[in-house]
Amino acid sequence: MRKIVDKATRGTLIFLMAFLVINVVWQVFSRYILNAPSTFTDELARFLLIWVSLLGVAYLSGQNAHISIDLLQNKLNPAGKMRLQILINSLIIAFAFFVLVVGGGHLVYLTFVFTQLTPTLQIPMAYIYLIGPICGLLVIYYKLSDIRRLLSDGYDTFPADLDKSRIQTGP
Repeated sequence: MRKIVDKATRGTLIFLMAFLVINVVWQVFSRYILNAPSTFTDELARFLLIWVSLLGVAYLSGQNAHISIDLLQNKLNPAGKMRLQILINSLIIAFAFFVLVVGGGHLVYLTFVFTQLTPTLQIPMAYIYLIGPICGLLVIYYKLSDIRRLLSDGYDTFPADLDKSRIQTGP
């Protein structure tokens, strides 16, 4: 199931990023070549950047490729590392739930009820803000999956150690 979620998230990110690039290229072309700036591209680029950024955060969280300080983790034995990783994942789940899902869901609800529209595109802002709860649910799914994998396979098979080979830190 995780591979399907990864593939769908990655595909969505690729599509949104390609759409963002096409949008910005059109904006530059219409402004400097046609001398008739497009009215919607600036706003659309802003919203696409928000979606790409938040969805990218959720995806990187699922790949365990986010920034972390591993000073304490390196001093622990494997059982301690596993408990620490479960605690960290639990804190991330709590943050994602309360801030992104609950808070973001409340924001989506309010903007939908009060029919707040974007200035140029005239679409409900609730659709723009919807990425918050979606990303929160993705982060929660990934972290619950990581906790389940830690409990069933142990710390040695957890991908956090593998990420160090992808990230170069220092000379």
